[in-house]
Amino acid sequence: MPHSNLAIRYNYHLDEIKPNNILTFNQEISSIPDIVKLTLGEPDFNVPEIGKQAAIASIENNDSHYAPGTGSEALRKAIADFLKVRYQLTYSPDQEIVVTIGATEAIYASLNALLNPGDKVLIPTPTFPLYETVVRMLGGVPINLDTSSNNFVLSPAMVKAALDEYGPAVKAVILNYPSNPTGVTYSASDLQALAEVLAQSKAVVIADEIYSELLYDGQHVSIATYLPEQTLVLNGASKSHAMTGYRIGFIAGPTEIMQKVSLVHNLMITSPSDPAMAAAVPCFGTETGRQASVEMRAAYQIRRDYMVEELTNLGFTVAKPNGAFYIFAQIPHQYGSDDVQFARDLAQEAQVATIPGSFFGPGGEGYLRMSYATSLDDLKTAISRIQNFLN
Repeated sequence: MPHSNLAIRYNYHLDEIKPNNILTFNQEISSIPDIVKLTLGEPDFNVPEIGKQAAIASIENNDSHYAPGTGSEALRKAIADFLKVRYQLTYSPDQEIVVTIGATEAIYASLNALLNPGDKVLIPTPTFPLYETVVRMLGGVPINLDTSSNNFVLSPAMVKAALDEYGPAVKAVILNYPSNPTGVTYSASDLQALAEVLAQSKAVVIADEIYSELLYDGQHVSIATYLPEQTLVLNGASKSHAMTGYRIGFIAGPTEIMQKVSLVHNLMITSPSDPAMAAAVPCFGTETGRQASVEMRAAYQIRRDYMVEELTNLGFTVAKPNGAFYIFAQIPHQYGSDDVQFARDLAQEAQVATIPGSFFGPGGEGYLRMSYATSLDDLKTAISRIQNFLN
């Protein structure tokens, strides 16, 4: 192939985008023989039987034509039912819900619909790095707010200070909870206090609640409960129903904003695939389907409790996660704070793969993220190897 000399024609914002450290590091250590991987957020459960049978029926019934751009009517109604039953949120299936290709597309479509070049987005860190990447790619300016001194929870004071400093240039605030990577979540009072501050601005909250069904103590509350006119709720079937490969996510929000989100979405993908949407309908829209995530959550909770106790005994400092399926553990002080080197040594010498905390932004330095979305036997092997490594 001839060498291209057309770099000047590229989107110059892409020059600011760095390779995904999580995927790069995971690939780097994956070739180590017999390694136990606690790296990626990939549920080890199978898709619920009710979802699989619905997908099979869709294929056998030749459900193979273009769906509405916002997603099938059946799925949008099921999502509306899910949000009402589980979180007491009311959205119109016809005007206020869009089915996306996973939460990843939901993040991109939401930000694309909101941002103009130079607009600022408040991002509490440590957090999933895709948010900052997409903001930069769209010409926005990410404003990272380090929450590590506040138990990894964004406080109203932090939001107010940022709004006072940047004013109306703040177009959006991203709130991911339960959090990737910390597993920390927000109480109803936390969210109400944040909503009171944000209501004084015109900033839109992009509430990534993809782990909402994996909350161990108490009931998940959406910030849309307190700030519905300024909130886009992002969710999906990937984590709650182990359907990562089906790529079914969704966005719900007020009609005016959703009109713009829907426009971006339709220009990007036309529509999601029919069998995947069919599989998600009973998962969201029936009690049997919703119960499947409850059973997965119970298994995750056993794993979480095991990992928190064992890592604490080994000298790690763990912010006990109340949701998702990640442990965010601070490396014992005697081993320093170079989390990248520690993770690399742990992989090469102990055959345990983790993700360095610094990959998740300010406040993550000196930590490791460990996913417990794997079997308890694998977790026990990992703990045994970590113990030998530290000794």
